[in-house]
Amino acid sequence: MGIFGRKRRPVTEERRGRHAAPDPVEDIEDDDEYEAPLPVVTDGPFDVADAEEDGVPRIDLGSVRVPVPEGAQVQVEMDPEAGGVRAVHVVTAQGQVTVSAYAAPRSGGLWQEVAAELTEQLRADGAKITSGDGKWDVELSALIGDVALRFVGVDGPRWMLRGVIAGPQSQAAEAPGVLRDIVRDTIVVRGDAPMPVRTPLPITLPHAVAQHIAEQQA
Repeated sequence: MGIFGRKRRPVTEERRGRHAAPDPVEDIEDDDEYEAPLPVVTDGPFDVADAEEDGVPRIDLGSVRVPVPEGAQVQVEMDPEAGGVRAVHVVTAQGQVTVSAYAAPRSGGLWQEVAAELTEQLRADGAKITSGDGKWDVELSALIGDVALRFVGVDGPRWMLRGVIAGPQSQAAEAPGVLRDIVRDTIVVRGDAPMPVRTPLPITLPHAVAQHIAEQQA
């Protein structure tokens, strides 16, 4: 199904980050004696508490509100075993974009760990990997067969946002810009509940989308 969107806002600056597979470390809650510095994002992605009304059309997925560029489509990937939503993808001419949010410690700093782990995993799968400085922090480029991948990550207040675009090599030059635009205009709704660090924030579908999927499945 297609949902309209339009990219806006100037390109943003740097961020620090890390991320990894789930482990039992608990999220750091409010502590009067703990005042770790928070990462600062001046131009997105935004925490819902800091987001202003900007007129950018977004699909509301509960924990993330993701912009959809004009002409792109939204695809919902269901998990047959769990019976829920596995992921929501924004399909553009340059590739398929997936944006995911995770619980993070108040001190930030998950993305560099994740980037290192992703590098190891992708190399084990035979991918060709390169890394370099990006708009927020390190960005990863990977090539698996004819598929080009680009990963970015951003730390926020008690959340970490990861974005990836997968597309043909012929679009590899334009794909990173499309990914950055979507990540930059994403709004994260972390919530106040304590969660283990690296827990994926839950995805909920808009009523109309959920109803459409239910009708298709029926």
